[in-house]
Amino acid sequence: MEKVKIGIIICDRYHTCAGGKCLRSLRNREGAFEMYKDKEVELVGYTTCGGCPGGNIEYAPAEMKKNGATHIHLATGLIVGYPPCPRLAHFSKFIPEKYGLKLIFGTHPIPQNYFITHTNLNTWNSEFYKEVIKDTLTNEATRLQYD
Repeated sequence: MEKVKIGIIICDRYHTCAGGKCLRSLRNREGAFEMYKDKEVELVGYTTCGGCPGGNIEYAPAEMKKNGATHIHLATGLIVGYPPCPRLAHFSKFIPEKYGLKLIFGTHPIPQNYFITHTNLNTWNSEFYKEVIKDTLTNEATRLQYD
């Protein structure tokens, strides 16, 4: 079975997060981790962005790459927080360019309460955000499990 090594970068607003939803969705291959349903996955790094403007984005992927990471996930909290991270587009270009790592938006499925709020606010109506949420949107039943 193919083994993939990944790193997860979370929003610094949630720096005390223990990673429960991310780790559960990784174990269950839900949300953005569904792409690994037929693969073995090793988590080789988990850290915050370092706070706005994302200073840790310049350094954390290097350490993760030294640990074998080939994929970096920007955690769902960067997408669903209030407001969503305004630097997602920059991070999505910088990490692959600087480190040659595959960048994936999201980790665990979007919780239903965030889905409702952002739908009502029209947060995700742009083509960019449609791409950002596609792997974590899932279905309502799954979203409810992550509320």
